[in-house]
Amino acid sequence: MCSLCGVIGGAEHWSDAVARPGVYTRAGDSLSRRRERASRVRIANRILKHCGLRLSDWQGASFMLSTLTGRTELVEDLGHLWQAAERMAGRPIDPLSPEVIEAFERADE
Repeated sequence: MCSLCGVIGGAEHWSDAVARPGVYTRAGDSLSRRRERASRVRIANRILKHCGLRLSDWQGASFMLSTLTGRTELVEDLGHLWQAAERMAGRPIDPLSPEVIEAFERADE
């Protein structure tokens, strides 16, 4: 999504499941949206653990990204997650790297 659509679309990040008239989402009620958000956090943590980082939901409004030593940064949405993770890890992070994908597949076995 381009940045202009993100601005016009409202405060939510495009990846968030938000119930709006004319927009299909399977997460139409708040419980379903929270469940979907928790699922996204679990998936992100499967990647972030390889970098010594951990993500948690913060009041359903943003996310907390933490290092193993407790350094913490608030992240507005998943669109800002990887920039913050790279900053905190001190190195580039590629969530689609062959090593991360291989670790994902091994964990699913």
